Amino acid sequence: MLEHAEAYLAAAEQMGAGLVLQLSENTVRYHGSIRPLGKALLEIAQGCSMPMAIHLDHATDPELVREAADIGFTSVMFDGSKLDYGQNVETTARLVAEVPNEIWFEAELGEVGGKNGVHAPGVRTRPDEAVAFVAATNVDGLAVAVGSSHAMLEKSSVLDFELIKELASAVDVPLVLHGSSGVSHPDLKTAIKSGIKKVNIATELNAVFNAEVARLAPQTPGDPRKFLIPARESLREHLVGLHKSLL
Repeated sequence: MLEHAEAYLAAAEQMGAGLVLQLSENTVRYHGSIRPLGKALLEIAQGCSMPMAIHLDHATDPELVREAADIGFTSVMFDGSKLDYGQNVETTARLVAEVPNEIWFEAELGEVGGKNGVHAPGVRTRPDEAVAFVAATNVDGLAVAVGSSHAMLEKSSVLDFELIKELASAVDVPLVLHGSSGVSHPDLKTAIKSGIKKVNIATELNAVFNAEVARLAPQTPGDPRKFLIPARESLREHLVGLHKSLL
């Protein structure tokens, strides 16, 4: 939603820090096209004084990666984690070669659980495969499976910090943690100290926004702005607090 993006940019200005605004493949499918919302995010980001990256997240369709690059996204992710290792390498390497060099390219090795509501840790990323994968694909960042899961409403994920350290020592590209909503804030700090460079959070932020909508919507029939504005403000405040807790 645009209200989310507006809240994140307001928080960035308050924090004095940049952010990565992410648009998922699932959201693109919901809207039917990447162009209207994607271009809106690009325009909104222009109004922020802090550095902003506009990122396509978890794209399994190579054509969507190409389209995101075409309309001006500064960062993309191809998620080939459901493919076998050889297919993942081949498809990722081909896409990396196709998109402009200035676009930051993220891929996933291993499988972060939790998609479709299944909170399983998935297949962990092996350091030896990570080294070979990065060398073969020339990716700029690597999403790794180290114990987190997507779509978790409780912070009960148990991260493998030793594996994070091994992976960070093995490869020379930033490591990305997906499914961070299910990780406690102290554990997120430890993960960052262990070698994680990019943290993806969605479900936790969605829950904050949704709770305020659910609280106020029944009281304000007829004008959604009356509950969307407070929800946006609540989201901004939560993100600022989250940022402080991770410093």
